[in-house]
Amino acid sequence: MSETILVIGSSGQIGTELVEELRNQFGNDKVIASDIKEPQNVQNGPFEVLDILNKEQLLKIVEKHNVKEIYLLAALLSATAEKNPEFAWELNMNSLFNVLNLAKDGIIKKIFWPSSIAVFGPTTPRENTPQYTIMEPSTVYGISKQAGERWCEYYNEKYGVDVRSIRYPGLIGYKSLPGGGTTDYAVDIFHQAIKHQKYECFLNKSTRLPMMYMADAIKATIQIMQAPSENIKIRSSYNLAGISFNPEDISSEIKKYIPSFSISYKEDFRQKIADSWPQSIDDTNSKKDWNWYPEYNLESMSADMIKNLKNIVT
Repeated sequence: MSETILVIGSSGQIGTELVEELRNQFGNDKVIASDIKEPQNVQNGPFEVLDILNKEQLLKIVEKHNVKEIYLLAALLSATAEKNPEFAWELNMNSLFNVLNLAKDGIIKKIFWPSSIAVFGPTTPRENTPQYTIMEPSTVYGISKQAGERWCEYYNEKYGVDVRSIRYPGLIGYKSLPGGGTTDYAVDIFHQAIKHQKYECFLNKSTRLPMMYMADAIKATIQIMQAPSENIKIRSSYNLAGISFNPEDISSEIKKYIPSFSISYKEDFRQKIADSWPQSIDDTNSKKDWNWYPEYNLESMSADMIKNLKNIVT
């Protein structure tokens, strides 16, 4: 039986587009999508209902499909995790252990696990945040990601597990709805602009954060997994940079295409989270070790988002 790839959390913002691109590259039957419930959208390939906290169910699916690579995307994101801290910790950590142990036992060969800029905190240098720096996260999501980075590094050093990771900035895409993250305003603002020509932002107008267009994030994810193992020098997680902007910047871009668009501001608890995160990222190590570079800037991303969403949003 030929080896396959399993994407856990395939119905989320990243998973939706990652499955599509992996199937484009490797074929529909080579990529097994999985999530805790059946997807609303029709799948073009195999799908398994999977509770990632159920180790026996995970092993059964891995053995059934001869899975050798896993992309573990299941997690509670920053804003959602703050509402349910204990479950966020359980899901974000035990899902990782369940997959790491499959690799430790030689059942699978390679793991992708995403970290996040949430690993940084209010004491981290906010401009051009370096790969190695102070990390004192102040959110449950950030704490779980920081702990996960250490466990990935530990499993690589102690057991030789081939685990690879990148610290995603805020991600923007048109193929799925926002998933509960603090940076999700930068997705919702496009939807609201097309639907209602206005948007009330939960961050203040000067909140500058690192962002990335989903096409670049998917490219980076597959690129790091395809890089030779000896090129992956960092086994905790790599900094990854794309674009940094604030709500005023993105609003100005939207107005080029929707002149009647207006934005207002009403800060909520997510402002405090955003204020603890970097404003820009130094990803020199990613560029040096596995030739990373982004293709989209704010202008090209905004143009592509509006072009595609106009065909989707009604």
